[in-house]
Amino acid sequence: MSLFKGIDLFGSGPHRFTVERQGRRLVSYAAITGDPSLPGTFTSGDRELRVTVTGRLVDDDEAGLWVQRDAIVAQAMSTSGAGTLTDDHGRTWADVKMISFEAHGPTDRGRVFSLGYTAEFGVISE
Repeated sequence: MSLFKGIDLFGSGPHRFTVERQGRRLVSYAAITGDPSLPGTFTSGDRELRVTVTGRLVDDDEAGLWVQRDAIVAQAMSTSGAGTLTDDHGRTWADVKMISFEAHGPTDRGRVFSLGYTAEFGVISE
């Protein structure tokens, strides 16, 4: 089960976790100075951690789907601090915050109601 701050926000439907690019941040001298003739780059610290969860929320009715969506949006809007994000395989990321939530398209209506989404997490200093 995947969790954020101990809450199962994504378990109603299929979802997957993606860890964005990691490593050192490289900056070109030309970009800093505005002089395209300057060759070379320098390291400017580590890249910030970003974890993206992409999936579908699924419920038997549209009202239940909105309850799930609102719970995720509440976490994205929360200023209550960071938490631990855990994927279905037990991999954890500590001290992350939900940065954003984006619904994809309209609600699909069939035997069940579903909505695609992307949620982004990261380590944010305040």
